This record gives sequence, structure tokens and C-alpha cells, in this order.
Amino acid sequence: MSRMAQLLEMLKSEPNDPFLNYALAVELAKLGQIDTSIDKLEALISGNPDYLGSYYMLGKIYEQALQPEKAIETYKKGIEIAKKLNDKKTLGELNEALLMLED
Repeated sequence: MSRMAQLLEMLKSEPNDPFLNYALAVELAKLGQIDTSIDKLEALISGNPDYLGSYYMLGKIYEQALQPEKAIETYKKGIEIAKKLNDKKTLGELNEALLMLED
């Protein structure tokens, strides 16, 4: 069974699980389904704004989709949440991604 099939199967019983939805979005991006991946990550952030990994991944996908303004906005939102949650590791990653993009 493919990773995608496994995720879809697990999501049947846990449709709101943040990690499973995040993993699905990552798999979709790997398969080139960028728009669907973006939709999944935006929905995940909307329903689970403290799920920090989503901001980094969504920013990277926006960069890949040549939408740097949206990537910058996403990183900045993630930075705010990381500060609120006192998550220094993710804060550093988001700041680095933002700096690389703004240079």
C-alpha cells in the first residue's frame, strides 16, 4: 500500500487529525498536486492554528509555486504563533526561511 493510500485510509477514521492532514498535504506536494496541497495546509492552519509545521511547509510550497508574497505572509504568521507558543526551534526555522526569501 502506498503512503498516500495509507494516509487516506487512516483519515477515514481520524478525518480531523492534524498530523495525518499535514502528511497528506506533504505527499500531495511531492506528487506535484500543489494547489490541492495548498488547500489542505490552509484548511489545517484554519482549524489548527497552533500546528506550527504547517506554516513552514505552506511557505515552502508557496515559494515552489512562485508566490513569494504569500510565502512571506505565511512565515510571518507562523513566527507570531511560534513566539506565542515559545517554540524556539520552529521560530528559528521560520525566521531563517523568511530571511532567505526577503534577501
